Amino acid sequence: MTLRHMNIFVAVYQNRSITRAARELHLAQPSVSLAIRELEEFYKIRLFDRISRRIYPTESGHRFYEYALHIVSLFDELETGIPNWEAAASLRVGSSITLGNCLLPSLVRRFRDSHPGVRVRVSIRNTETIEQQVLDNQVDFALVEGSVTHPELLAEAFFNDRLCLVASPSHPLAALPRITLPMAAQYDLLLREPGSAGREIAESLFYARELPLSPAWESVSNQALIRAAREGLGIAILPWLLVNEEIQRGRLAELSLSEPMLQRSLFLIRHRNKYLPQPALEFMELIRQFSHAEGKV
Repeated sequence: MTLRHMNIFVAVYQNRSITRAARELHLAQPSVSLAIRELEEFYKIRLFDRISRRIYPTESGHRFYEYALHIVSLFDELETGIPNWEAAASLRVGSSITLGNCLLPSLVRRFRDSHPGVRVRVSIRNTETIEQQVLDNQVDFALVEGSVTHPELLAEAFFNDRLCLVASPSHPLAALPRITLPMAAQYDLLLREPGSAGREIAESLFYARELPLSPAWESVSNQALIRAAREGLGIAILPWLLVNEEIQRGRLAELSLSEPMLQRSLFLIRHRNKYLPQPALEFMELIRQFSHAEGKV
């Protein structure tokens, strides 16, 4: 099998369509279909199910994609990298939204100060999306919140944080020295969107105590939740890293729970088969040094 077959398979898998893959690759549709059929016949496996004029990757197709993607990606890196080995390097960094707000900017600045010739490209999405970008080789490595379970991802804890319940200083619960989670559940809750690491932790807290969780606000924006809490619209559940400055300035009050909030680790993740260029390795080392300096790991 050739690199051409791998390129075609990756395009079909990512587009979930023979037609769209053919259009993307500027190939005739029969040529794309033939390449997929040749792969299936050569390896004696079925890569896609054809149902109602649509295609769906089989379990073998999912596993084949992991290898094919990295074969194609490594060749692309070789092709594009050779002419530019002596020119400025580039680095692709992914980050979950919270870490992209409160941690990544200072890390990128420190890295650029010591590596002025390296161009850093940043992608900030929710944790679920960032994990997929690492799997699809769209970023070299990433900083995320919460646990990572995909077998193709290597995760290294680099920072410890905790979730806080915060509200306006004028909120009825803010005057109490201690509150319980059932007390907080009686008020409007301001939460991150489903799929985010912070939302998953909040859900585990409430469901473990058989408490209802029906947020008044759901947002991909941490700042929107912070502003809503400051305006007295409810109780936000957000990382301490993100709200600490607001608490110190007196614009938010942390509600002290009689039971401990969940601690969480922040992770540096990468694909186990990804070849990391030297700039990526040096950026990752900078992150480790930062965590040791802060004494958080």
